[in-house]
Amino acid sequence: MYQEAIEDITKKMGEGMAKFVCKEVETVDDYDEYCHYVAGLVGLGLSKLFHASGDEDLAPDSLSNSMGLFLQKTNIIRDYLEDINEIPKSRMFWPRQVWSKYINKLEDLKYEENSEEAVQCLNDMVTNALTHVEDCLTYMSALKDPSIFRFCAIPQIMAIGTLALCYNNIEVFRGVVKMRRGLTAKVIHRTRTMADVYGAFYDFSCMLKSKVHKNDPNATKTLSRIEATQKACKDAGLQNKRKSYILPSEPRYSFVPVIVLLIILAILLAHLFDGALWDHKQSHRDCVDADVRTEELYFYVCS
Repeated sequence: MYQEAIEDITKKMGEGMAKFVCKEVETVDDYDEYCHYVAGLVGLGLSKLFHASGDEDLAPDSLSNSMGLFLQKTNIIRDYLEDINEIPKSRMFWPRQVWSKYINKLEDLKYEENSEEAVQCLNDMVTNALTHVEDCLTYMSALKDPSIFRFCAIPQIMAIGTLALCYNNIEVFRGVVKMRRGLTAKVIHRTRTMADVYGAFYDFSCMLKSKVHKNDPNATKTLSRIEATQKACKDAGLQNKRKSYILPSEPRYSFVPVIVLLIILAILLAHLFDGALWDHKQSHRDCVDADVRTEELYFYVCS
């Protein structure tokens, strides 16, 4: 049963990925199809394996597919700069139907003079990824086995958290944007039940919502997707007694006290060094005087 599921999915993945060796991702439908072949099929395959284990019911293909697409689209959004700078040829997974609304060439998004258009395009891509959130929550809410649940839930929380960081963030086109290790550790440690998942999705959707500007071309659509996510989390009624993932609860450090402390330490070290140097010089003078006196005594005795 396991081998059959793996063989079937692997064959479909190979055939699908081969299709895109020479085919560009032109439309949003192409984008969904590509993500289906490289990740959606993984979701379908895992659902079959979970079912074969006897621990889970077989999930609908549409929900399994969304689990994979949500993760894959998050990776494609986050990895723009790495993919576009790939040598010898750029890897271009952002659909032309989206980026052509803002720029003439996909690689132009990384140039500083196109920062405004780049952020607008980025926000459009994030909004597209958010269309899969409700399916993902539905899928995870049906899981029964704790280990399978955590295996599925932790990456999904990491994905919504990464999208919240990437949204409206020009740094996606300048370097690597990812969740900090401390926050990642919190996600892994706290994700035990579906209540934890709803709580995390609600928190990160709040972070996302706070970054939406009314002047963004997709602001209305983005807010609609975020509010749908928040409603799904609230309607579940499982958000009691949880710790927030939103960062204002964490201390924000200022570099000014650190700089002042370093200056004070530098002054103290300078004084200590000068004192030590003076002692060394004085010791050296004493040694020289002692040597002179010894030589004079030797000369006196010998004469």
